[in-house]
Amino acid sequence: MWYHKPAINEDLLQSLPNLKVVASSGVGIDHLDLKLLFSYGVKVSNTPFIVSTDTADMGMALLLASSRRLVEGHEMAVSPDTEYFPADWLGVEVSGATLGILGMGTIGYKVAERAKAFEMKILYHNRNQRKKEEESAVGAVYCKKIDDLLQQSDFVLLAVNLTPQTHKLIGKRELDLMKPTATLINISRGLVVDQDALVEALQNKVIKAAALDVTYPEPLPRDHPLLKLKNVIITPHIGSATKKTRWVMMEEMAESIEAGLAGLPIPREVL
Repeated sequence: MWYHKPAINEDLLQSLPNLKVVASSGVGIDHLDLKLLFSYGVKVSNTPFIVSTDTADMGMALLLASSRRLVEGHEMAVSPDTEYFPADWLGVEVSGATLGILGMGTIGYKVAERAKAFEMKILYHNRNQRKKEEESAVGAVYCKKIDDLLQQSDFVLLAVNLTPQTHKLIGKRELDLMKPTATLINISRGLVVDQDALVEALQNKVIKAAALDVTYPEPLPRDHPLLKLKNVIITPHIGSATKKTRWVMMEEMAESIEAGLAGLPIPREVL
C-alpha cells in the first residue's frame, strides 16, 4: 500500500483468497481495519522507524517557516507590486521560546533534539513519561496534564499516532487554552485536530498561526477556509518525502512481503 491505496475492505479481501501480507508505507495504520485483516489470516507490516528523522526535520522546518513568516516573505519578495520592504514586517523569536510536544515517541524525541539546538525550552506530554536521562539529554520537562503544556507553550507540535483517543485531540477547548501568540504545528494526522475549531481560532486570533503538513481530507477542497488564511502554512503531507527515505521504505516493504511469502518472521510486523 502506498498513500493508503488500494483500500483494503471486505470485498477486496474476498477477491484475494491467497493474500498473505499487506505491507503499508509509513508509520500510521489508522487507515487499516486490523481486526478485519487478521480475521482473514492476513499479516500486516509498516515502516515505522525510517520516517522518524525526516518527519522531525519537517516539524522544525514548519516551526521556523511559520515563526519567521517565510511563505509570506517569499510572496512579498517576488510580487510585481512590491516597491519596498516594510520595516515593521516582523516574525517571532525561536531561540528561548517554549516548545510543547504532544507525543514524545521516536519522532517527538527527535524534534526535541533539534529544538534543543535552537535553545528552546521543551515541554512534553505523553502516555508514559520518558526516562530521566532521556529528559535530561534534551532538557525536556514532562507535563502530566495536557492543559499545562498548552497554557505555557509558544509552539505546540503534534506528533501522536491517530487513535480513538487522539481523534480531534485538539479542539475548541484546547485551542482556547493556548496563548494568543502561540502557533500550532501538526506533523501527525489531520484528524488529530478539529479543523472547524482551528479555522475559528485562527480567524478570531485565539491563536497566532498554524503550520500543517497534514489535513483532512488531503488535499483540502479548493474553497476550504484554511487555504485563504495568511497565518497558515500547509504542505502536502511530505514529512517523509526525501529520496533516501522513500527508497528505504520501498525496500522494507519488499522485505516484509518476501518474508511473508516464504513463511518467515516478518520484519516490522504490526501485531
